[in-house]
Amino acid sequence: MESFDIVVVGAGHAGCEAALSCARMGLSTLLLTLSLDAVALMPCNPSIGGTGKGHIVREVDALGGEMGRAIDDTMLQSRMLNTGKGPAVHSLRAQADKRAYQERMKAALFAEDNLVLRQGECGEILTRDGCISGIRTTTGQEIAARAVVVCSGVYMDSRIIIGEASWQGGPQGLVSSQHLAGALSRLGLSLRRFKTGTPPRVQSSTIDFDEMEPQAGDDPVVPFSFLTDRPLENKAQCYLTYTNGETHRILRENIHRAPMYSGKIHGTGARYCPSIEDKIMRFADKDRHQLFLEPEGMHTCEWYIQGLSTSMPEDVQLAVVHTIPGLRNARILRLAYAIEYECIDPLQLSASLGCRRIPGLYLAGQVNGTSGYEEAAGQGILAGINAARYVRGEAPVILGRENAYIGVLADDLTTKGTNEPYRMMTSRCEYRLLLRQDNADLRLTQLGYSVGLASSERLERMQEKRDRTQEAIRRLHKVWLPKTPAMDEWMEQHGQDPASGSVCASDLLRRPGIGYDDLASVDPAWSPLPPAVREQTEIALRYEGYIEKEQRQVEAFRREESRLLPQGTDYMKVEGLRIEARQKLSVQQPRSVGEASRISGVSPGDIAVLLVWLAKTEAENRGKTGKPQ
Repeated sequence: MESFDIVVVGAGHAGCEAALSCARMGLSTLLLTLSLDAVALMPCNPSIGGTGKGHIVREVDALGGEMGRAIDDTMLQSRMLNTGKGPAVHSLRAQADKRAYQERMKAALFAEDNLVLRQGECGEILTRDGCISGIRTTTGQEIAARAVVVCSGVYMDSRIIIGEASWQGGPQGLVSSQHLAGALSRLGLSLRRFKTGTPPRVQSSTIDFDEMEPQAGDDPVVPFSFLTDRPLENKAQCYLTYTNGETHRILRENIHRAPMYSGKIHGTGARYCPSIEDKIMRFADKDRHQLFLEPEGMHTCEWYIQGLSTSMPEDVQLAVVHTIPGLRNARILRLAYAIEYECIDPLQLSASLGCRRIPGLYLAGQVNGTSGYEEAAGQGILAGINAARYVRGEAPVILGRENAYIGVLADDLTTKGTNEPYRMMTSRCEYRLLLRQDNADLRLTQLGYSVGLASSERLERMQEKRDRTQEAIRRLHKVWLPKTPAMDEWMEQHGQDPASGSVCASDLLRRPGIGYDDLASVDPAWSPLPPAVREQTEIALRYEGYIEKEQRQVEAFRREESRLLPQGTDYMKVEGLRIEARQKLSVQQPRSVGEASRISGVSPGDIAVLLVWLAKTEAENRGKTGKPQ
């Protein structure tokens, strides 16, 4: 029988990161995919990043993942979003060359000595004595493994829907998985049905770009990867256009033919990425909606209409597209479609993304009820790290809500669950001023290095950035600039009232409109800083009070998280808890009081009862052992 340490099922964005992390940590790894043509496929918008999502990509990169480097190598256009707001919500987004991104990720997979990439389908997940022992493919091949990571994306029992037409299939004409959902069900996992969709693609030569608003990329381009040194350039232009009254009229008159309204679609769709027909019904007061035209690559004539996701019949799609400025004569190359698929209830997982009841089984990506390539990649690297550590007999890595957006994602899924495709947003993060995308390397590189994933080069770069930032902040706190006519003139030039006396350089950086480079003409010891160090220095000083406040909140949060609960507790026997709390605590077995407090259906009153019970239990244990707990 063929044998690997770990088998990863599915080679989308979660599967690629999971397999690469396992292999780079020294474990023999098989990455099994339904089709080699689907590796790292972007079936929806070929872009990486966005609000909240860009944070996750930076975190994946800091841990030693591949997504950030892959998008830097294949980007067509890059923009930093939300620059009119504070740094906590700045989010990088880059349009990718769709095919080039796939080939770039394949090259990374093939370059790993411990990794085997193979086309095939998992038909059964095997166990022995309740633990994972391997898989059986649909061709009957048994493959032994000590851990399995399921990253099946939207392929499990997936169905394509366009108007009245529907058929079994995966994204972009690929096949669906007809056996994996049953395999998970036989293991006792509870499944549910979700839905997502994608817009039509149109032929570039039939688009009138003069009727649209150009959307330029940033200059200079900020890379995703902390290892990218070379300057990046925008290679393509994107465009903005809008729907109009005629668009909305056609959609309303045909709304009875929309599968989501006619009852043909049974899966739950994504709240934050609605179809165009859903938008015009839910937001009837809006007379237009934004549509972004974005290229799918440098060597294809296909353009993506972001914002026009639909499952309307073909004739309606054609009519709708031809009402839009710039697309009145556009030729549709690929119809928009909806896709329904099976996924699991993530409450069956622990914060490590391991199955609570089946040691050695991990799940990551859209199979856990999430949406988006970035959320998938974040789960993939976390599940991969923990699968590798499980095989080694090491404790799992748990990323807390105070550590990373990936930690917020994992905690939300495994304590709160989700009844619709989950999308990461900055608003989901309580400590977003501390968990900025610009400091992901400072937060996570040491962890990535300690588990054997991030390289020594990454660690050295992070340490240099950290040390130089701390040195710059210390120096600025010590620099006092005397009141002189020249200083008064400088203050006026920068929109400030003249100071009454000497002013500290660090205080100047707290004032709006003044940056570190502005001090060059008044600070005698000024010297240039690398852009990343300058950015950290300015943020640390400008938001110092707010950062200290969040750090105090994190300390209080950690105290709750440190109150660990005994695993395997029968909460049905804990007197004073409401029945709903007893049931949910017994099933989910939270690691800590803090985690228990975030479970839906566990009230503050239940937590008070739990704290009293925990104190009593700890006291009884001390009495039995004669040792402090």
